[in-house]
Amino acid sequence: MIQFLIDNWEPIWRAFLLTARLALYSFTIAMVIGIVVAAFRVSPIPPLQRFGAVYVSIFRNIPLLVIFVLFYFGFPKLGIVFPEFPSAVIVLATYTGAYLSEAIRSGINAVAVGQAEAARAIGLGFTQLLREIVMPQALRTVVAPIGNLFIANAKNTSIALAIGVEELTSVSRELGQRQAQIVEALLGAGLLYVVSLLFAGAVFGWIETRVAIKR
Repeated sequence: MIQFLIDNWEPIWRAFLLTARLALYSFTIAMVIGIVVAAFRVSPIPPLQRFGAVYVSIFRNIPLLVIFVLFYFGFPKLGIVFPEFPSAVIVLATYTGAYLSEAIRSGINAVAVGQAEAARAIGLGFTQLLREIVMPQALRTVVAPIGNLFIANAKNTSIALAIGVEELTSVSRELGQRQAQIVEALLGAGLLYVVSLLFAGAVFGWIETRVAIKR
């Protein structure tokens, strides 16, 4: 396994960097989607509440592979074409955003009701209340779930091989098949996932201790 990584370090390293970019880009967009959809779910406007609920229900109940295939192979029939990498970013972001919205919504619900009442008493509107008081506390409360979803999103990048993205799993499998070392190739890819995601988990753990709300 280690020897395989050493012998093929250049293409594997390029694939690892592409995987890292895919994970970071998609998760960044997913965080924006998650915050917006969570805000919709708790808003006082019924159409926004319904939109958020429908969005979450759809993306949490369709397998990610199905979304990849529908997006990449279905949209061109409507004249909408995206290259492989942007397609993977969009699909991962919309999928993970649904899960993030629920995690963030749980953080919003954990904020004391009295704080919202006090904010309304001094004249803050819903958007100001959410931006200035509720959301900062909610995000600090759910750092651990957000970290878990980051790790899940990073692992889900491997499904992008279904649409031809040359990420870590795809390149490792191709090299392994070419060199008749498929087991060594996949074990090597798995090792890189484990090491990098253990590091990511440690970073989120450090962030959690730094921003935790003392109760």
